[in-house]
Amino acid sequence: MTNKASWADTDVGARFTDSTIPARAGAGLKPDHVDAILNDEYRIGFLEIHAENYMGEGGAPHRALTAIRQNFPLSVHGVGLSIGSENGIDHEHVKRLKRVVDRYQPGLVSEHLAWSTHDANYFNDLLPVPYDKQTLDRVCSHIGQLQDALGRKILLENPSTYVQFERSTMSETEFIAQIAERSGCGLLLDINNVFVSATNQKYRPLTYLSEFPLEKVEEIHLAGHAPDVDDEGEPLLIDAHDRPVDDEVWKLYDIVIGQMGPVPTLIEWDNNVPDWPVLRHEAKRADEILERRATNYLLGSRHAANG
Repeated sequence: MTNKASWADTDVGARFTDSTIPARAGAGLKPDHVDAILNDEYRIGFLEIHAENYMGEGGAPHRALTAIRQNFPLSVHGVGLSIGSENGIDHEHVKRLKRVVDRYQPGLVSEHLAWSTHDANYFNDLLPVPYDKQTLDRVCSHIGQLQDALGRKILLENPSTYVQFERSTMSETEFIAQIAERSGCGLLLDINNVFVSATNQKYRPLTYLSEFPLEKVEEIHLAGHAPDVDDEGEPLLIDAHDRPVDDEVWKLYDIVIGQMGPVPTLIEWDNNVPDWPVLRHEAKRADEILERRATNYLLGSRHAANG
């Protein structure tokens, strides 16, 4: 079995395993977990990285990631492209992203429906966009530029939101559906984001999910959220990624998989990161649902199209 002594000298040009992401549970890769993952008898379905953490040329992070990629499929998730920015996407950032994608041959590449830059300033947050035609045109243009540069389809993730823009002229689900239709991108459905947004804005998450284009979904994210209250004492949820997946989110996940069938599912845990066995437990819980639903889901348009 691979261990720390061997991955420290890993050849970057080493042969990788199949890039296909299975319809199983995966986890976000953390440097402290590399040895535990490589030596674990439980073989997780895939690992996901934040692209921005691997835009340097070499060093220990790349040696460790190469060892992971020799053993597991990989998904690359971008957090800094600012795809909703009014100033356009940063083409130097796209070039750096392409180098990561070309180097590690991931099965999936994804980004957020958000913006995080203005002029020369970068905000360490994923900020929402208004849902109107002007923004729709801009986001579709940016996705087209990105997909052309990468030479592949990307997935777009639905946001977690706390307020709505007055200038919005369509619902979030309609906006996202039109993006996927016009740009040809796939979708990443973050079910925790759905629950957070629904709680904060007081609508039913199942209503949102019933309107979401599930046939376009190629990956799901699950994460934990932090409960809080707003200035008026009303419940407020923060998309914190710092704890286990909430039971209500698990219930929604079970319903979604029961509707659309198994798809790759990532456990996100980015803050107060625990030891690997805790993430493994969360991944196994997702795997149990995926296995139970593998032959027990509604044959919707997603699977009818693939039949």
